[in-house]
Amino acid sequence: MSVNGDDFAAYGPSATRAGRGGGLPRASTGLLAHAVSSARVLARALADTIVPPVCLDCRAPLADHDSLCPSCWSQIDFIGQPLCDRLGIPLPFDAGEGAISAAAAAAPPDYDRARAVAVYDGAMKDLIQGFKFHDRQDATHLLGRWMLNAGHELLADADLLVPVPLSRTRLLWRRFNQSALLARELSRLTGVPFDPFVLRRTRRTPPQVGLTHEQRRLNVRGAFDVAPRRAGLIDGAHIVLVEDVITTGATVEACARALRRSGAARVDLLALGLVTRSAHLPA
Repeated sequence: MSVNGDDFAAYGPSATRAGRGGGLPRASTGLLAHAVSSARVLARALADTIVPPVCLDCRAPLADHDSLCPSCWSQIDFIGQPLCDRLGIPLPFDAGEGAISAAAAAAPPDYDRARAVAVYDGAMKDLIQGFKFHDRQDATHLLGRWMLNAGHELLADADLLVPVPLSRTRLLWRRFNQSALLARELSRLTGVPFDPFVLRRTRRTPPQVGLTHEQRRLNVRGAFDVAPRRAGLIDGAHIVLVEDVITTGATVEACARALRRSGAARVDLLALGLVTRSAHLPA
């Protein structure tokens, strides 16, 4: 009895050897597949009993993991078309493909295009702050899927995903870089490689919270460079810079300039949240 393609896929090379001696009857393979499927259902039911699925924001009970309840979902202001092709900010009307805002025309950013999942407010703000400051990494899969949807045009021909780096002190205190976790999840979903060691901070900078755009720009000026051993990855490459929140954009623009100096052919920006009150500034 010969082994068909389905049998080989299920059992691997050993199935071919078994087939020469008679192999498994079709009824047996069907029973085995049913047993495996039943075991998976039972394992999932057991896991859901131990860790029940809840809303990633308010913790209300849900039917499935990695999701939000309808109430929290309704609080998220997702950003879609029409939007500025450069800054990724919402536009009041559809001006056609590739349209840019007055802000982008007046002060073009140092990156090529930016996209963000949603306005940094409501449930989105809660999710990002929980992910960033309270180690709520259970939201990673959902946030990654949202970023994939928001940035699909940037990711289509990207060569490398590069997260915005933290200072060593902040990394030791927080124990993880939220942007690197997002870049890793995007890499898993798309197959585009990511490297958390391409960009590095050359000096420690005070927190940006509460600073104006100009103060932020001065704060991070010259604070980033490309690691010499990674420079070859950047030259001529299409880079997607990954960040959690776009505020005034001073940090990501400093990162984009560092990538440009190392020869990046294009630098796009993909983030979870966008602070719209700063939409008149380079984001």
